[in-house]
Amino acid sequence: MARIAVLGGTGYSGAAVVREASRRGHEVASYSRSTSTPPVDGVRYVRGSLLDEQLLAGTVQDEDVVFVALSPRGDMVGKVEGIVDRLITRADQAGVRLGVLGGASSLLVEPGGERVYDVHPPAPEVRPEVDTGMALLAALRHAPASLDWFFVSPPLEYGAWVPVPATGTYRLSGDVLLTAPDGSSRIGADDLALAVVDEIERHAHPRRRFHVAL
Repeated sequence: MARIAVLGGTGYSGAAVVREASRRGHEVASYSRSTSTPPVDGVRYVRGSLLDEQLLAGTVQDEDVVFVALSPRGDMVGKVEGIVDRLITRADQAGVRLGVLGGASSLLVEPGGERVYDVHPPAPEVRPEVDTGMALLAALRHAPASLDWFFVSPPLEYGAWVPVPATGTYRLSGDVLLTAPDGSSRIGADDLALAVVDEIERHAHPRRRFHVAL
């Protein structure tokens, strides 16, 4: 059993990871500014802003893994980068594994090919979120060698606005975008959570990014 803190644990992705990790018997703490409806039995819910240094410091205390599923939208635009920078230092000092959910734009469209970002430039309204995802991956790749981390890239079509039924399955890639025979690239939060908790349990991608899709 692992002790897991999920930052953004009541959002679309974070809540799914909380549910899946708790279902498997892990000890889970959820950090967010909102409450969960309904809460998951046995999960410890901590409400507050992770811009608060004292609260942020507490996320790595007595934990094995901290998983960041914060949304860089609204009043959090441009702020998630600073949170992850501080977590890199704190997790490294505490010997805690750090996982981060990012974006798909830094993936390659084919082996040795161009990035999704270059082939499909983001629309202006989502570019800040895309830039954050790319910055978080770069920060982890430049983190001290002593930090154990992993980074998860979802598919191109991912979010609460893309209804995808749970299948209980997923496919993995490293840096190359996965697509279905019809050209789509998608997954639902429940199936993405399977991959995240599997990674926590199996430790298959130390200091690496992996991509998950159906």
